[in-house]
Amino acid sequence: MYLLEHSNYDIIVIGAGHAGCEAALAAAKMGCEVLLLTLNLDNVALMPCNPSVGGPAKANLVREIDALGGEMAKNLDATLMQLRMLNTRKGPAVQALRAQLDRKLYQRRMKHVLESTEGLYLKEGIVVDLLFSGDQVQGVVLIDGTKIYSKAVIIATGTYLASEIYIGEISYPSAPQAQHSSIDFSKNLAKRFNLRRFKTGTPPRVNSRSIDKSKMEIQPGNHSKYGFSFETKGIEIEQVPCWLTYTNEKTHEIVKNNLHRSPLFSGGIKGPGPRYCPSIEIKVTEFPDRLSHQVFAEPEGWDTDEVYLSGVSTSLPVEVQLEMLKTIPGLENAEIMRPGYAIEYDCLDPLDLENTLKVKGAQGLYTAGQINGTSGYEEAAGQGLVAGINAACFCLGKEPLVLKRSEAYIGVMIDDLVTKGTLEPYRIMTSRAEYRLILRQDNADQRLTPIGYHYGLISEERYQKFQQKQITIDSFIEELKGIEINPSNEINEALKEIGTAPISRKTSLADLLRRPEVSIPQLRKAFSINEMDEEIEEQAEITLKYSGYIAKQQQAIERFQKIEEVRLPESVDYSKIEGLSREAREKLARVAPRTLGQASRISGVTPADISVLMVFIEQRRGVQNGKNS
Repeated sequence: MYLLEHSNYDIIVIGAGHAGCEAALAAAKMGCEVLLLTLNLDNVALMPCNPSVGGPAKANLVREIDALGGEMAKNLDATLMQLRMLNTRKGPAVQALRAQLDRKLYQRRMKHVLESTEGLYLKEGIVVDLLFSGDQVQGVVLIDGTKIYSKAVIIATGTYLASEIYIGEISYPSAPQAQHSSIDFSKNLAKRFNLRRFKTGTPPRVNSRSIDKSKMEIQPGNHSKYGFSFETKGIEIEQVPCWLTYTNEKTHEIVKNNLHRSPLFSGGIKGPGPRYCPSIEIKVTEFPDRLSHQVFAEPEGWDTDEVYLSGVSTSLPVEVQLEMLKTIPGLENAEIMRPGYAIEYDCLDPLDLENTLKVKGAQGLYTAGQINGTSGYEEAAGQGLVAGINAACFCLGKEPLVLKRSEAYIGVMIDDLVTKGTLEPYRIMTSRAEYRLILRQDNADQRLTPIGYHYGLISEERYQKFQQKQITIDSFIEELKGIEINPSNEINEALKEIGTAPISRKTSLADLLRRPEVSIPQLRKAFSINEMDEEIEEQAEITLKYSGYIAKQQQAIERFQKIEEVRLPESVDYSKIEGLSREAREKLARVAPRTLGQASRISGVTPADISVLMVFIEQRRGVQNGKNS
């Protein structure tokens, strides 16, 4: 047996993927003694899918993780190969950073951070069961029988629970990239909790030297005024390009002719896959009118020729994968280094979770990442951070963290999971956030840094810099409001030169900046304005330009809070509340919402049901007040 030199910790984290890393780091920084267990120390923070992070809504998650004091953003900025700002022609609510990473470098740096964090112990160990005393988790059991005790446990097992790989007619127990599948642990979890099967997959990886890039469209990186972390000031590297090509009718014909050999269609795979990242088999069958689909050739690292072919995820046999690739421009001579595959795995029903990510009916037990039915590195890391904070709060006797939908995309994601559940791997999207104009990637620090500081994850030095930044933004806005110009031929000629209409009355520069066509650099050409840091100017411009819309969303949030903050009793027998529909009674009992607002978002609970609940709450208050008088 091993690990007996230290068999008692505050928190044990099972799994060192993106959820587990953030959970362990957060809990350790808050002062807990944390054991992080992984199947293989060489695969810490592994990216088994494409080595890229970000994009719409996902970039918001990463910046929120950073604002709260997490590590993912810093690790990205230190190991990226390419950085792009997407949707630059659209508004700030949907603009998003996306990075291509060196996969191995990302792993090495994150492992070093974990190893260097005081109070955090990173060790190999195969967990096969949890220890319980009644409904209180007490630790874990390893494969050799070793028992390790703790006050709390965080399960962040990713796609490793009873995972099975599918390539054509072949299937075998395995986790991503030929790793160990956690079969015994899954069996033991199933004795206590409701498990389900989900599916995901990857495309083939090919040798860069076998690609003819002259037949593809180059996708270069672009300059960004900042990185993913608010502490990063610009990315100074020679960025590598990605490449774009397309499938065609020949490609689709090969796929269609071999659908009977795909486990997605032959009945081998039962679990649903990610709707917004479908395999090429699903694409050609569900979109028969599409003559082509995008394929991005994305490098996996500075020191490897391995290239990820995003857009052709598949579980077809290897020989069919090769035949298919040879029909795609630039891939006619492609050499497959790793075949694409589908993977099916066990996960929890997120309706069994509280909004702290604690498992209902299990004290001290938290879950994060793909075990909760999500997909994506960013979604996993965001959950891991929250689970780590709340497990630490449980151990330290502090109030848990629950992020509101109006505070963070992380809050939207967790509320969606624990309130609505999911029938397929969940992916965060901007359309899921009703207050997305406020939940922008550029202002994540304004929304969340004070919270991270409160929980001890933001240093005093960083917090002081954050406060000074807010003071500078506010001062700059006041400066723009204070500079007023009077209409004159000279002034209107200057306005004409920067492409905006003349003025007929005294106007402040702040009012000019509210015009869609006017930017701060343009104003500086015509008028005397102090030059500020780009990030400061961006925040000032967004605040002024969208002030009306932001004010409307803020009013909507305030109205929403009135219902959101109405607490429901922790133990309610909904079957005895007259006036509720049968479906509402069943769904409310299943979810056990904490607030009236959460109840209103449960599928099947109608406005009429909410009215009944409001009457019930008022009646209950009246009874309690009568008893107290």
